Amino acid sequence: MAVRIRLTRVGATKRPAYRVIAIDRRRSRDGRALEILGFYDPLTEPATVQLETEKISAWIGKGAQPSDTVVRLMRQVEKAAAAPEPAEKPKRATRPKAAGPKAKARAAAKADAAQPSAEADTAPAESPPTDADVAGSASTESESESAPSESAAPEPVPAEADAPAEASETVEPGADEKSGERDS
Repeated sequence: MAVRIRLTRVGATKRPAYRVIAIDRRRSRDGRALEILGFYDPLTEPATVQLETEKISAWIGKGAQPSDTVVRLMRQVEKAAAAPEPAEKPKRATRPKAAGPKAKARAAAKADAAQPSAEADTAPAESPPTDADVAGSASTESESESAPSESAAPEPVPAEADAPAEASETVEPGADEKSGERDS
């Protein structure tokens, strides 16, 4: 019987951990092991390696062949034993959480809330509008947007102005005949 000392995968999906095992060469990667000789966790910082070197040496003495990865891990354990460091518990590496739909919606709401306040800051202070001013304001606003005055300060350009989706929103009021809505 040809025995190999190799790794077998354990752990959850996308969260691998490995056992160092002695196993018959003809068995599958996750097949039944003859003996468990240690473990390896690559996701901790630094990677955790714990091997029972006496048992590994005994299996090698009986003719077992270690895999290249096991040889590399054995060297790593020997280096760690030669240069002792403070025994600090390794920390499990965590992935940064991606912004979900709720977070994106909150960010968009904050951007929308900040935009009207910026427009209010740039508008000149005038007397309150009368009823006649409100009725005619739709036509005067479109004229004032098309012809900027020299005395008025330019409005700040929002960061999303480069997006092609918002370029379609710069249509003059009343241009959307199908929906019947007007910009005001």
